[in-house]
Amino acid sequence: MVPGASPQRLAELSRAGMRSYLRYWMESFRLPVWSEQRIRDGVEVKGVHHLTDALAAGKGAVIALPHLANWDLAGAWVTTQLKTPFTTVAERLKPETLYDRFVAYRESLGMEVLPHTGGSAFGTLARRLRDGGLVCLVADRDLSASGVEVDFFGETARMPAGPAMLAQHTGAALLPVTLRYDDSPVMHARVHPPVAVPESGTRAEKTSVMTQAVADAFATGIADRPEDWHMLQRLWVADLEPRPETSSKSSSEPSSKPSSEPEGERP
Repeated sequence: MVPGASPQRLAELSRAGMRSYLRYWMESFRLPVWSEQRIRDGVEVKGVHHLTDALAAGKGAVIALPHLANWDLAGAWVTTQLKTPFTTVAERLKPETLYDRFVAYRESLGMEVLPHTGGSAFGTLARRLRDGGLVCLVADRDLSASGVEVDFFGETARMPAGPAMLAQHTGAALLPVTLRYDDSPVMHARVHPPVAVPESGTRAEKTSVMTQAVADAFATGIADRPEDWHMLQRLWVADLEPRPETSSKSSSEPSSKPSSEPEGERP
């Protein structure tokens, strides 16, 4: 992400990254008591017409975003400023009481939260989109055994197939979103142009092309403010533990189920 960075520069980025991550948690703990005006004032959005146009057309929209800055604040802005509820997916954390608290917290912000496990999330998300609704998925790390391989900062990573497959299944617009902090109290968001569905190719090939386009959009935002990317797990394939040789699926054959990281890192 920062080619040729000196040890001093890497140390500076590490400190800045910790400050950014702590800001995320500070904001997240305060969000439930923030006024609607405070939430509106806390986010500045460029390209929001890509989202509002898709919703106005009744086609639905899938927002895909990475773990940049504060995705919970972005979601609260959508429900507050745009008066648009949305559906998302969260990893079922253990213990169950912790997961229940995460769900209750996000539902208090106006989100419908589905568990990542259980197999029914894809169908529910598709129904929401066919009804012209909004789905938001944090989608920069694959949680399944069937993620799509993408080129990400010059190395191979796996990202979830869900956003691209939902767009193909339902005709919804697929919109990458990137977030960033600066030295002000305001978070900045950018809604990127819709990712087009390729006119030719198999479903797996189309999904691969679309997921790469999403990864490229993520990379622009992360490169702009690498300290705001809260990726605290191994991501690149070269850094992962080898997978068991028990599955015949290849990464080029995405699952029909969406794979999405929960909107919030575990401490």
